Amino acid sequence: MLALTLDHRRALRVLAHTIRPIVRIGAEGLSENVIHELDQGLKSHELIKVRVFSDGREIRNALLQEMCHRLEAAPVQHIGKILVIYRPKPDEIAKPATAAFRKKRESRRTKRSFQA
Repeated sequence: MLALTLDHRRALRVLAHTIRPIVRIGAEGLSENVIHELDQGLKSHELIKVRVFSDGREIRNALLQEMCHRLEAAPVQHIGKILVIYRPKPDEIAKPATAAFRKKRESRRTKRSFQA
């Protein structure tokens, strides 16, 4: 399982705020099809949200740990029934997500300065 620093995790939580869940896990749990969809989502997006339709927090924690272990990803956040996981692309492991966050924030600043 991938480990993240506190600053890296914080930047990922900010980026995850605007995305929607791409995978929903129901009563079947983590089937091979669900794992495949999670893997495809991580390959294309790196940061994904997952909605789990289970009422037990312990069950959701166990699912999050199992997903991260099987997919070699890092848990970012677990709020209610929403789980956020992250796995960098192999060629971008050295680049932290904070650089992407800074770039996004700088683009917002330039847009504001042109509007004034």
